[in-house]
Amino acid sequence: MGLWPCLARAVAQQGVKSVYFITADYAFGHDLEKQFADEFVKHGGKVLGSARHPIGTSDFSSLLLQAQSSGADVVAFANAGGDTSNSLKQAAEFGLGERQKLAALIMGQNNVRALGLRASQGILLLVPFYWDMSDASRAFARRFQERHPKRLMPNDMQAGVYSGALHYLKAVDKVGSAADGKAVVVAMKAMPTDDSLFGKGSIREDGRKLHPMYLFQVKSPAESKNDWDFYKLMSTIPADQAFRPLREGGCSLIANQN
Repeated sequence: MGLWPCLARAVAQQGVKSVYFITADYAFGHDLEKQFADEFVKHGGKVLGSARHPIGTSDFSSLLLQAQSSGADVVAFANAGGDTSNSLKQAAEFGLGERQKLAALIMGQNNVRALGLRASQGILLLVPFYWDMSDASRAFARRFQERHPKRLMPNDMQAGVYSGALHYLKAVDKVGSAADGKAVVVAMKAMPTDDSLFGKGSIREDGRKLHPMYLFQVKSPAESKNDWDFYKLMSTIPADQAFRPLREGGCSLIANQN
């Protein structure tokens, strides 16, 4: 299961029965919508339609009105970058989140910080890492922030780079040298992953890193206790349920895909 089917299932498990999409009208946006929709329907949900927009749209008012009039339980934003920021900002101005749940298919804490909690409150999103999950992640985040020129907290991509590099170095240490890249890869897959950011996990035979995923909802300004207190945890998706099964990946390099 990929990120967007995982989000669809997590949203459906919150009791959501219907969805309407605001989708970027190009291949990537269409794929986001399809992956979410297919999984959502598998879990008993209904797709009530979609409103599509070209890249760089400045006025989302007509699309938001369509989403509102659909009566869907959740409006899912299948877009990215500036389109996500602009559409969500305008959704807040419309008060859309007061009537329907909002889910962003591509969104992280940098987007929330840029939009502000007033505009992004209530939005559902799925990420593998949040700095305020544990004492260990908070300690890492403070060290990161101290060294960051803009005093930012680490996002999931930055945490992923750290975690991946750390596991690679552990594998090099086990092999005894970085000279044989294939041997290092074999060691990386054989060794369980374990760090302060993602906890215990593993690297599957096809190279997929397995770890839990988390459904968060963005806090309201009143709920937030400090500048980086953005999320409240809604549910945890275990590692063995968060990613597409090996047998469905179609990787030609894997002999046994059971």
